[in-house]
Amino acid sequence: MSNVLTMILAGGEGSRLKPLTAVRTKPAVPFGGNYRIIDFVLSNFVNSGLLKIFVLTQFKSHSLMQHLREGWRFSSGIVKQFIDPVPAQMRTGKKWYEGTADAIFQNINLIDDEDPDQVCIFGGDHIYRMDIRQMLKFHSKRQAVLTVAAIPVPVKDAHLFGIIEVDEEWRMVSFEEKPKRNPKTIPGNSDFVLASMGNYIFERTPLVKELKRDAADKKSSHDFGNDILPRMFPDGKVFVYDFSQNNIPGAEEEEKGYWKDVGTLDTFWEANMDLVGLHPHFNLYNKKWPVLTYIPPLPPAKFVHFSDSRTGHAINSMIGSGTIISGALVENSIVGYSVRIHSFAHVEHSVIMNNVEIGREAKIRKAIIDKHVRIAPGANVGYDLDTDRKKFQITENGIVVIPKGAKVA
Repeated sequence: MSNVLTMILAGGEGSRLKPLTAVRTKPAVPFGGNYRIIDFVLSNFVNSGLLKIFVLTQFKSHSLMQHLREGWRFSSGIVKQFIDPVPAQMRTGKKWYEGTADAIFQNINLIDDEDPDQVCIFGGDHIYRMDIRQMLKFHSKRQAVLTVAAIPVPVKDAHLFGIIEVDEEWRMVSFEEKPKRNPKTIPGNSDFVLASMGNYIFERTPLVKELKRDAADKKSSHDFGNDILPRMFPDGKVFVYDFSQNNIPGAEEEEKGYWKDVGTLDTFWEANMDLVGLHPHFNLYNKKWPVLTYIPPLPPAKFVHFSDSRTGHAINSMIGSGTIISGALVENSIVGYSVRIHSFAHVEHSVIMNNVEIGREAKIRKAIIDKHVRIAPGANVGYDLDTDRKKFQITENGIVVIPKGAKVA
């Protein structure tokens, strides 16, 4: 496995996550108090011992590049280990990436330079744990030219994914990108379909060949799901890895197969809320497979004031370093680092990102509050959605989303 190159696609615009992606790319969106979404896939590769990684960036990449620089820069010339961000370089012409396959093609020089045997091409915007070595072992055992990671999803969500059909050996026999009707269900389970996770392991030579052929096809959308997979699987050497069988050290049984596409504001809020549950589907406290990140050097969280009417405390919540909860109540919420919540304020079922200040007697319910927001004393968020809607975005499930740097009176 020493000759495996990883290329992480981290340039996604994440339009369905606006306003959180109004100032940053989707992989750079804060998640779970301490983390960015990109941290989960990077942690999987580092924990798997695969340490030759290029992170391909594009839209609004400054926040992501800063995070990679602060927390993920290492280099070892002796054993050739690195995590390098690669901005869109327009080496093939003055154009942005036109699809996932085009993003790799425009950086094909990196593959030539590193001369790997296998190339892992993974997305940078999902929440999950995965031992990549197990997928590589599956790939090598079947002498595949391409292995696609897949997971069962409900039929109602089939239109969001590439849907796969396999034979008894888990060889891909059909693939349909985001079918609008009548998707092929899993045999014996008509409520679920087998969906591509957008994570691929290629043999280097077939990958380069297909990328060059795709680049020359003017009718192509230059996308792995739309173009590369449909051309490759009929040859019989494309296999599908069942992600639900991946085993992680220290993981509880309920976490097995957990994979979350936090592509909408509601799924983003739900995934965060799961973390503070008594038995979360995704356990951040697994020391055997940690989620790595960068956190500024900050003091521990502090809770001050204790009286019948004014006590700083948090219940069923996660509180970041450097945060002060001063005579306020926080319930069922995630609070990032360097947050200040003043006396008699009440925060419930909310995601509060870093460097937020919530004023005295303010009330926050079912909200996502981005970084550097200031909530004025006595302000209410989430209690009168008609009023909130005049100033902020409200999701289908009634979550109030306050953009970065806003001031709420």
